Amino acid sequence: MALRMWASSTANALRVSRTNLVAPSFSLSRCFSTVLDGLKYASSHEWVKHDGSVATVGITDHAQDHLGEVVFVDLPETGGSVSQGSSFGAVESVKATSDINCPISGEIVEVNTKLTETPGLVNSSPYEDGWMIKVKPSSPSELESLMGSKEYTKFCEEEDSH
Repeated sequence: MALRMWASSTANALRVSRTNLVAPSFSLSRCFSTVLDGLKYASSHEWVKHDGSVATVGITDHAQDHLGEVVFVDLPETGGSVSQGSSFGAVESVKATSDINCPISGEIVEVNTKLTETPGLVNSSPYEDGWMIKVKPSSPSELESLMGSKEYTKFCEEEDSH
């Protein structure tokens, strides 16, 4: 309620009306982590975007928020293979080091080398510039076992309430 009142008073002060606002293409969980529609999510907080013959993988906004400032990302080499649910790298933050699990099986066709020099991209842009690997899926049907945006938002809310 207080947030809604603050937003309303801020909108009034900036002379922003609801009529000229565009609906966002994402949903927000109670903890304000961004969850994008059109992606699939693993319970270990990785996302996957399947586009044609390639699937892009990264960690979610929820995951990076809980990790804190990312200072190092350890990623595999191009050409290797990954299995659904298995670790393919690690993210080191000021708080902890966490394994990154792959939500799908396949061959690694590209690695985001920008993360070597700028690991903070995982924090500032987890769904765009902070992606980690691109995979040619060996079993695209594995995507069906992952959560959609609504399910993942609910999963995060339930997880954070414990």
